[in-house]
Amino acid sequence: MVVTAREAGPHPVSLTAPVNLSIRYCLFCLFVLLPGVWLQQPVCATTVYFHQGFGGSIRSVTVKNGDSLIELARSHDLGYNEIAEANPGMDPFVPAEGAQVVIPSAWILPDVRKRQGIVINLAEMRLYHFYSRKSDRVETFPVGIGDEGWDTPTGTFRIVQKIANPTWYVPKSIRKQRPELPKTVPPGRDNPLGTHALRLSNRKLLIHGTGRPFGIGRKVSHGCLHLYPEDIVRLYKQVKVGTRVTIIRQSVKATAVNGRVFVEITGDGKRNLEQEARNLLVRKGLFARVDVSRLKTALRVKSGKPTDITRN
Repeated sequence: MVVTAREAGPHPVSLTAPVNLSIRYCLFCLFVLLPGVWLQQPVCATTVYFHQGFGGSIRSVTVKNGDSLIELARSHDLGYNEIAEANPGMDPFVPAEGAQVVIPSAWILPDVRKRQGIVINLAEMRLYHFYSRKSDRVETFPVGIGDEGWDTPTGTFRIVQKIANPTWYVPKSIRKQRPELPKTVPPGRDNPLGTHALRLSNRKLLIHGTGRPFGIGRKVSHGCLHLYPEDIVRLYKQVKVGTRVTIIRQSVKATAVNGRVFVEITGDGKRNLEQEARNLLVRKGLFARVDVSRLKTALRVKSGKPTDITRN
Protein backbone atom coordinates (compact mmCIF):
# COMPACT_ATOMS: atom_id res chain seq x y z
CA MET A 1 0.00 0.00 0.00
CA VAL A 2 1.33 3.43 -0.91
CA VAL A 3 0.61 6.99 0.06
CA THR A 4 1.04 10.35 -1.60
CA ALA A 5 1.74 13.37 0.59
CA ARG A 6 2.86 16.96 0.16
CA GLU A 7 5.37 16.77 2.97
CA ALA A 8 9.04 17.65 2.84
CA GLY A 9 9.58 16.48 6.38
CA PRO A 10 10.36 18.64 9.39
CA HIS A 11 12.66 21.61 9.18
CA PRO A 12 15.25 21.51 11.99
CA VAL A 13 15.05 25.22 12.81
CA SER A 14 12.18 27.71 12.72
CA LEU A 15 12.80 30.54 10.29
CA THR A 16 11.93 32.96 13.06
CA ALA A 17 14.50 31.59 15.52
CA PRO A 18 17.39 33.87 16.48
CA VAL A 19 20.61 33.03 14.66
CA ASN A 20 22.52 32.13 17.81
CA LEU A 21 19.81 29.67 18.84
CA SER A 22 19.76 28.19 15.33
CA ILE A 23 23.49 27.50 15.47
CA ARG A 24 23.21 25.98 18.93
CA TYR A 25 20.29 23.87 17.79
CA CYS A 26 22.21 22.48 14.80
CA LEU A 27 25.16 21.59 17.02
CA PHE A 28 22.80 20.04 19.55
CA CYS A 29 21.17 17.85 16.89
CA LEU A 30 24.55 16.79 15.53
CA PHE A 31 26.19 15.79 18.80
CA VAL A 32 23.27 15.00 21.14
CA LEU A 33 19.96 14.31 19.46
CA LEU A 34 20.90 12.35 16.38
CA PRO A 35 23.10 9.76 18.10
CA GLY A 36 20.67 9.10 20.93
CA VAL A 37 17.12 9.90 19.91
CA TRP A 38 16.59 6.53 18.24
CA LEU A 39 17.56 4.67 21.43
CA GLN A 40 15.33 6.71 23.69
CA GLN A 41 12.63 4.86 25.64
CA PRO A 42 9.79 7.38 26.00
CA VAL A 43 6.70 6.82 28.10
CA CYS A 44 3.42 5.72 26.58
CA ALA A 45 0.88 8.15 25.24
CA THR A 46 -0.92 10.19 27.84
CA THR A 47 -4.33 8.83 28.82
CA VAL A 48 -6.20 11.37 30.91
CA TYR A 49 -9.51 11.28 32.75
CA PHE A 50 -11.19 14.66 32.44
CA HIS A 51 -13.60 16.10 35.02
CA GLN A 52 -15.64 19.17 34.10
CA GLY A 53 -13.37 19.68 31.09
CA PHE A 54 -10.12 19.62 33.10
CA GLY A 55 -7.65 16.74 33.34
CA GLY A 56 -4.08 15.77 34.16
CA SER A 57 -1.61 17.36 36.55
CA ILE A 58 1.37 19.70 36.61
CA ARG A 59 4.54 18.48 38.28
CA SER A 60 8.28 19.01 38.07
CA VAL A 61 11.38 16.91 37.48
CA THR A 62 15.03 17.54 38.29
CA VAL A 63 17.46 18.02 35.41
CA LYS A 64 20.14 15.34 35.27
CA ASN A 65 23.46 15.56 33.51
CA GLY A 66 22.88 15.36 29.75
CA ASP A 67 19.15 16.19 29.86
CA SER A 68 17.59 18.64 27.42
CA LEU A 69 14.08 20.06 27.31
CA ILE A 70 13.60 18.31 23.96
CA GLU A 71 14.39 14.90 25.45
CA LEU A 72 12.32 15.61 28.58
CA ALA A 73 9.40 16.67 26.41
CA ARG A 74 9.40 13.38 24.54
CA SER A 75 9.88 11.28 27.65
CA HIS A 76 6.72 12.88 29.11
CA ASP A 77 4.79 12.87 25.81
CA LEU A 78 4.85 16.65 25.47
CA GLY A 79 5.62 18.85 22.50
CA TYR A 80 8.60 21.17 22.50
CA ASN A 81 6.25 24.18 22.55
CA GLU A 82 4.59 22.99 25.75
CA ILE A 83 7.74 22.40 27.77
CA ALA A 84 9.40 25.59 26.50
CA GLU A 85 6.39 27.78 27.33
CA ALA A 86 6.12 26.22 30.80
CA ASN A 87 9.83 26.92 31.50
CA PRO A 88 10.55 30.41 30.13
CA GLY A 89 14.16 31.51 30.21
CA MET A 90 15.53 27.98 30.63
CA ASP A 91 18.19 26.87 28.15
CA PRO A 92 16.33 24.27 26.04
CA PHE A 93 19.46 22.44 24.96
CA VAL A 94 21.68 22.48 28.06
CA PRO A 95 19.54 23.28 31.12
CA ALA A 96 21.43 23.59 34.39
CA GLU A 97 21.93 20.28 36.14
CA GLY A 98 19.73 20.15 39.24
CA ALA A 99 17.25 22.71 37.91
CA GLN A 100 13.54 22.03 38.29
CA VAL A 101 11.66 21.60 35.01
CA VAL A 102 7.91 22.08 35.02
CA ILE A 103 6.09 19.20 33.28
CA PRO A 104 2.78 20.73 32.11
CA SER A 105 0.72 17.54 31.74
CA ALA A 106 -2.62 19.20 32.47
CA TRP A 107 -5.10 20.46 29.91
CA ILE A 108 -8.51 21.98 29.38
CA LEU A 109 -10.50 20.23 26.68
CA PRO A 110 -10.99 22.16 23.44
CA ASP A 111 -14.31 23.89 22.99
CA VAL A 112 -15.96 22.00 20.13
CA ARG A 113 -19.56 21.13 19.35
CA LYS A 114 -18.90 17.38 19.30
CA ARG A 115 -16.27 15.76 21.48
CA GLN A 116 -15.92 12.59 19.49
CA GLY A 117 -13.29 10.90 17.39
CA ILE A 118 -10.16 13.03 17.06
CA VAL A 119 -9.95 16.74 17.85
CA ILE A 120 -6.72 18.57 16.97
CA ASN A 121 -6.06 22.06 18.31
CA LEU A 122 -3.41 23.70 16.13
CA ALA A 123 -2.89 26.57 18.54
CA GLU A 124 -1.61 24.25 21.30
CA MET A 125 -0.26 21.62 18.86
CA ARG A 126 -2.12 18.78 20.56
CA LEU A 127 -4.39 15.95 19.47
CA TYR A 128 -7.26 14.58 21.60
CA HIS A 129 -8.70 11.14 20.92
CA PHE A 130 -12.09 10.60 22.56
CA TYR A 131 -12.90 6.96 23.26
CA SER A 132 -16.66 7.53 23.27
CA ARG A 133 -19.14 10.34 23.79
CA LYS A 134 -19.95 9.18 27.32
CA SER A 135 -16.43 8.43 28.54
CA ASP A 136 -14.26 10.92 30.42
CA ARG A 137 -11.20 8.99 29.23
CA VAL A 138 -9.22 10.82 26.57
CA GLU A 139 -5.93 9.92 24.93
CA THR A 140 -3.88 12.96 24.02
CA PHE A 141 -0.73 13.41 21.95
CA PRO A 142 1.48 16.37 20.99
CA VAL A 143 1.80 17.06 17.26
CA GLY A 144 3.93 18.93 14.77
CA ILE A 145 1.90 21.10 12.38
CA GLY A 146 2.22 23.02 9.11
CA ASP A 147 4.83 25.73 8.81
CA GLU A 148 3.98 29.28 7.74
CA GLY A 149 2.83 29.24 4.14
CA TRP A 150 1.94 25.55 4.49
CA ASP A 151 -0.67 25.95 7.22
CA THR A 152 -2.58 22.88 8.31
CA PRO A 153 -6.22 23.45 7.31
CA THR A 154 -9.02 23.61 9.86
CA GLY A 155 -12.34 21.86 9.39
CA THR A 156 -14.07 18.53 9.86
CA PHE A 157 -12.74 15.46 8.08
CA ARG A 158 -12.84 11.66 8.25
CA ILE A 159 -10.12 9.05 8.23
CA VAL A 160 -10.44 7.40 4.83
CA GLN A 161 -7.34 5.18 4.80
CA LYS A 162 -4.89 3.57 7.22
CA ILE A 163 -1.43 2.88 5.81
CA ALA A 164 1.33 0.85 7.42
CA ASN A 165 4.89 1.28 6.12
CA PRO A 166 3.94 4.04 3.67
CA THR A 167 5.94 4.95 0.58
CA TRP A 168 6.35 8.69 0.09
CA TYR A 169 5.69 9.92 -3.43
CA VAL A 170 7.40 13.29 -3.39
CA PRO A 171 5.13 16.03 -4.81
CA LYS A 172 6.44 18.16 -7.66
CA SER A 173 6.13 21.32 -5.55
CA ILE A 174 8.54 19.89 -2.98
CA ARG A 175 10.94 18.51 -5.56
CA LYS A 176 11.05 21.99 -7.07
CA GLN A 177 12.20 23.33 -3.70
CA ARG A 178 14.52 20.39 -3.07
CA PRO A 179 15.60 18.92 -6.42
CA GLU A 180 17.97 16.51 -4.68
CA LEU A 181 14.99 14.47 -3.48
CA PRO A 182 14.06 11.29 -5.38
CA LYS A 183 10.62 10.79 -6.85
CA THR A 184 9.78 8.19 -4.22
CA VAL A 185 11.09 7.31 -0.77
CA PRO A 186 10.48 3.71 0.29
CA PRO A 187 9.48 2.68 3.81
CA GLY A 188 12.29 2.95 6.30
CA ARG A 189 14.20 5.30 8.54
CA ASP A 190 14.65 7.96 5.83
CA ASN A 191 10.93 8.15 5.09
CA PRO A 192 9.47 11.38 6.56
CA LEU A 193 6.06 9.70 6.94
CA GLY A 194 7.38 7.34 9.60
CA THR A 195 5.97 3.86 10.05
CA HIS A 196 2.23 4.59 9.92
CA ALA A 197 -0.10 7.15 8.34
CA LEU A 198 -3.78 8.05 8.48
CA ARG A 199 -5.16 9.73 5.35
CA LEU A 200 -7.95 12.25 5.87
CA SER A 201 -10.85 12.96 3.57
CA ASN A 202 -9.25 15.94 1.84
CA ARG A 203 -6.80 13.30 0.52
CA LYS A 204 -3.64 15.44 0.74
CA LEU A 205 -3.78 15.71 4.52
CA LEU A 206 -2.21 13.00 6.67
CA ILE A 207 -1.67 12.27 10.34
CA HIS A 208 1.59 10.33 10.41
CA GLY A 209 4.78 9.51 12.26
CA THR A 210 8.15 11.09 11.74
CA GLY A 211 11.81 10.24 11.65
CA ARG A 212 12.62 13.54 13.34
CA PRO A 213 10.84 13.51 16.70
CA PHE A 214 12.48 16.77 17.80
CA GLY A 215 9.97 18.50 15.47
CA ILE A 216 6.95 17.60 17.61
CA GLY A 217 5.48 20.76 19.11
CA ARG A 218 6.82 22.90 16.26
CA LYS A 219 5.66 24.23 12.91
CA VAL A 220 7.63 21.76 10.82
CA SER A 221 5.49 20.26 8.05
CA HIS A 222 4.00 21.11 4.68
CA GLY A 223 0.51 20.84 6.17
CA CYS A 224 0.36 17.33 7.57
CA LEU A 225 0.32 16.43 11.26
CA HIS A 226 3.32 14.65 12.80
CA LEU A 227 3.27 12.42 15.89
CA TYR A 228 6.10 10.85 17.85
CA PRO A 229 6.95 7.39 16.40
CA GLU A 230 5.53 5.61 19.44
CA ASP A 231 2.36 7.74 19.45
CA ILE A 232 1.40 7.16 15.81
CA VAL A 233 1.63 3.39 16.36
CA ARG A 234 -0.73 3.60 19.32
CA LEU A 235 -3.20 5.94 17.59
CA TYR A 236 -3.12 3.83 14.42
CA LYS A 237 -4.23 0.78 16.40
CA GLN A 238 -7.01 2.68 18.20
CA VAL A 239 -8.83 4.40 15.33
CA LYS A 240 -10.91 3.08 12.47
CA VAL A 241 -11.58 4.20 8.93
CA GLY A 242 -14.49 6.63 9.16
CA THR A 243 -13.34 8.21 12.46
CA ARG A 244 -14.27 11.88 12.64
CA VAL A 245 -11.34 14.33 12.76
CA THR A 246 -12.00 17.94 13.78
CA ILE A 247 -9.14 20.42 13.35
CA ILE A 248 -9.46 23.79 15.10
CA ARG A 249 -7.27 26.71 16.06
CA GLN A 250 -8.21 27.75 19.60
CA SER A 251 -5.67 29.84 21.51
CA VAL A 252 -7.89 30.31 24.56
CA LYS A 253 -9.68 27.53 26.45
CA ALA A 254 -11.73 27.91 29.62
CA THR A 255 -13.67 25.81 32.10
CA ALA A 256 -15.05 25.86 35.64
CA VAL A 257 -14.03 23.13 38.06
CA ASN A 258 -15.80 22.95 41.42
CA GLY A 259 -16.58 26.66 41.23
CA ARG A 260 -13.07 27.76 40.18
CA VAL A 261 -12.52 29.29 36.75
CA PHE A 262 -9.49 28.21 34.73
CA VAL A 263 -8.09 29.41 31.43
CA GLU A 264 -5.40 27.92 29.23
CA ILE A 265 -3.77 30.38 26.85
CA THR A 266 -1.32 29.61 24.08
CA GLY A 267 0.72 32.37 22.47
CA ASP A 268 -0.47 33.62 19.07
CA GLY A 269 0.64 37.12 18.14
CA LYS A 270 -1.74 37.33 15.20
CA ARG A 271 -4.93 37.30 17.29
CA ASN A 272 -6.61 39.51 19.87
CA LEU A 273 -6.42 37.00 22.68
CA GLU A 274 -7.90 39.31 25.32
CA GLN A 275 -11.07 39.80 23.32
CA GLU A 276 -11.13 36.11 22.49
CA ALA A 277 -10.84 35.23 26.18
CA ARG A 278 -13.56 37.67 27.23
CA ASN A 279 -15.94 36.42 24.54
CA LEU A 280 -15.38 32.80 25.53
CA LEU A 281 -15.83 33.46 29.25
CA VAL A 282 -19.01 35.45 28.65
CA ARG A 283 -20.42 32.76 26.38
CA LYS A 284 -19.74 30.11 29.03
CA GLY A 285 -21.30 32.28 31.74
CA LEU A 286 -18.04 32.49 33.68
CA PHE A 287 -16.92 36.08 33.31
CA ALA A 288 -18.70 37.33 36.46
CA ARG A 289 -16.48 35.02 38.53
CA VAL A 290 -13.23 36.16 36.92
CA ASP A 291 -10.52 38.32 38.51
CA VAL A 292 -9.69 40.55 35.54
CA SER A 293 -6.16 41.25 36.79
CA ARG A 294 -5.47 37.50 36.95
CA LEU A 295 -6.87 37.12 33.46
CA LYS A 296 -4.59 39.89 32.15
CA THR A 297 -1.59 38.22 33.80
CA ALA A 298 -2.48 34.90 32.18
CA LEU A 299 -2.80 36.66 28.81
CA ARG A 300 0.59 38.29 29.24
CA VAL A 301 2.40 35.13 30.36
CA LYS A 302 0.74 32.72 27.90
CA SER A 303 2.21 29.70 29.71
CA GLY A 304 0.05 27.11 27.97
CA LYS A 305 -0.91 25.74 31.41
CA PRO A 306 -4.38 25.83 32.99
CA THR A 307 -4.40 28.90 35.25
CA ASP A 308 -6.85 29.75 38.03
CA ILE A 309 -8.32 33.23 37.38
CA THR A 310 -11.17 33.06 39.90
CA ARG A 311 -12.15 36.16 41.81
CA ASN A 312 -11.59 35.51 45.51
